[in-house]
Amino acid sequence: MDVLRAVLVQDMARALLLAAAAFALTLIVGAWYVPFARRHKLGKQIRADGPQSHLTKMGTPTMGGIMVVSTVVLLTVLFNLVDRWSMLLPLAVLLSFAVLGGVDDWMSLTGSRSKTYGFTVRYKFWLMMAVAFIASLALYLPPPFGLGHEGRLQIPFVGERDIGVFFIPIATLIIVFIANAVNLTDGLDSLAGWNLTLAFGAYGVMTFLAEPRLTNLMAFSFTLVGACAAFLWYNAHPAQVFMGDLGALALGATLAVVALQSQQWLLLPVVGFVFVVEALSVIIQTGYFKWTKWRYGQGRRVFKMAPLHHHFELLGWSQVQVTQRFVLIATVAAMIGISLAILFAPPAPKQVEQNPTTLVVETNP
Repeated sequence: MDVLRAVLVQDMARALLLAAAAFALTLIVGAWYVPFARRHKLGKQIRADGPQSHLTKMGTPTMGGIMVVSTVVLLTVLFNLVDRWSMLLPLAVLLSFAVLGGVDDWMSLTGSRSKTYGFTVRYKFWLMMAVAFIASLALYLPPPFGLGHEGRLQIPFVGERDIGVFFIPIATLIIVFIANAVNLTDGLDSLAGWNLTLAFGAYGVMTFLAEPRLTNLMAFSFTLVGACAAFLWYNAHPAQVFMGDLGALALGATLAVVALQSQQWLLLPVVGFVFVVEALSVIIQTGYFKWTKWRYGQGRRVFKMAPLHHHFELLGWSQVQVTQRFVLIATVAAMIGISLAILFAPPAPKQVEQNPTTLVVETNP
C-alpha cells in the first residue's frame, strides 16, 4: 500500500504542479499580450443585431486564446512529452485548430473578404474535418501508426465495448462539433473559459481514476485547467481580452480529443452540457427558421436569439447572471460526469500485502 500511495501522490503532485505553472505562466503572457493587442488594435467586431449591451465591447482585444495555447504547448513539451509520445496527438490538434481559428480571427480584424483568399466558412469547415479525421485515424490505428485505441469506449451501465471502424467517423464529427460548440459559447465574458476549466478538470479527475490510470493525459488536462483559469483573470467581466476563434476552436477540439483518448467520450455531453446545449440551440433555431420559411413563407424562431445565452439576455438576465447560472449548471454537470465515470468504471485490481516488503497485485476474476 505504501508503494501504491507513493505513486498516486507523485502522479497527482506532478499534474497539480503543472496546473499551477500553467496558471502563473499564462498570467505572465497575458500581462504582455493584452497591452500588445491594444497597441496594435486587435479589437473584436461586435454583431450589430445582438444585445445592445454588447456594443460597449467593441474594440476589446481578441485572439486571447494564444495565451492559453502557447503556455500549454510549452509546458507539455518540456515536462509531459518525452517518453509520453501519446501527448503529441492532443498537442497537434490544439495547434492545428489554433491556426485555423487564428486565420479566421485575423481576417475579421483586417476586414478581408474570405473569398479573396479562398478561406470561406465552408472551406474552413472542411479543413477542420480533415484535421479531425487524421486525429481520429491516429486514435484508432495500432502502433506505430496510431495509439491503438481501436473502437473501444466505456458505456455506463454496460461496460467496455468495441464499435470497430465506426469509431473514425464518429470521432471526427465529435471533434468538429465540440470545437464549434465552444466557439458558439464564447459570447459572454468568461462563459467559455469557466466551462472549459470545469470540463478539463472533470476529465483530469476521470483520467486519474481510470483503470489503468492515464497519468500523462491527466497531467495534460490539469495543465489546461491552470491555463484556462489564468485566462479568466483577463476575461472576467468586463473582459480585457476575448478568446477568439483561435482559442475557442483549439480548446474545444482538444477537449474532444481528451475525451476520446480517455475512452470516456460518451460522457462528453454530460461534462460539456452547456457547450452541447448552446450548439443545439443554434441548430434548432436555424432549422426551424428555414422550415417555417419554406412552409409558411415567413421564418419563425424558437428562441429570441441564438446561441442560448443571448436568449436569456433578451429575457432580462444580465451578462453576469447568465454566466454565473450557466457555470453553476456546468459545475453540477461535471460532478455528474465524474460520478458516472467512477460508478461504471471497470473493477480495480485488489492489492494484497503478503509481507512488509512485497506487494502482490491480484486482479478480479
